[in-house]
Amino acid sequence: MGKKNKLAKFAEIGEFPNVYEHGEAPKGKWNTAFEKDQPLVLELACGKGEYTLGLARLYPEKNFLGLDIKGNRIWKGAKAGLEENLNNAAFLRCQINRITDHFDAEEVSEIWITFADPQPRDGKAKKRLTHLNFIKMYQQISKSPLVINLKTDSLLLYEFTKEVIEENGFETLIDVDDVYAWENRPEELNIKTFYENMWLDQGIKIKYLRFKV
Repeated sequence: MGKKNKLAKFAEIGEFPNVYEHGEAPKGKWNTAFEKDQPLVLELACGKGEYTLGLARLYPEKNFLGLDIKGNRIWKGAKAGLEENLNNAAFLRCQINRITDHFDAEEVSEIWITFADPQPRDGKAKKRLTHLNFIKMYQQISKSPLVINLKTDSLLLYEFTKEVIEENGFETLIDVDDVYAWENRPEELNIKTFYENMWLDQGIKIKYLRFKV
């Protein structure tokens, strides 16, 4: 049943107007993919799209695009976005390491990385989405300066990203090692994903970094 369900979701998202597949991305014309021509914000490895949708609800003056390779995950967020008529939220099914294939220079204004795989195994650091190699790709498609937001349960990814920031002279705008202990936190940090709630139930602290490249 699981495989049949996945296949059904793949078929359905192929008909969703708010989902773009590998060869469908309107590179250089993302402003035409949304109802309004507004600043474009990406959520990388968006999973089921809870954060993409949450940000779109909070900031109707911006457009939000969730990226993930898993079509059955994107299906849930895309379906919810259509049901809510969120015209400033959409999804792109793609691999993050090929992100420059899908955007022109200066198309992106900001990036969110929420609960990405920290790639904890030795030798996997280059696969972390805040590795300098990835940041250089983001710079190729973004306005300057680029603001990157990292929200994570992983102490490893949090500390690794702080090292990347320091070693490359990037500017830290916000550094919080326990988001929910921060009384005056911005409203967007109250958005919770399914897995975030699980980690909070386990007593794991959520970390947040906002930095400028």
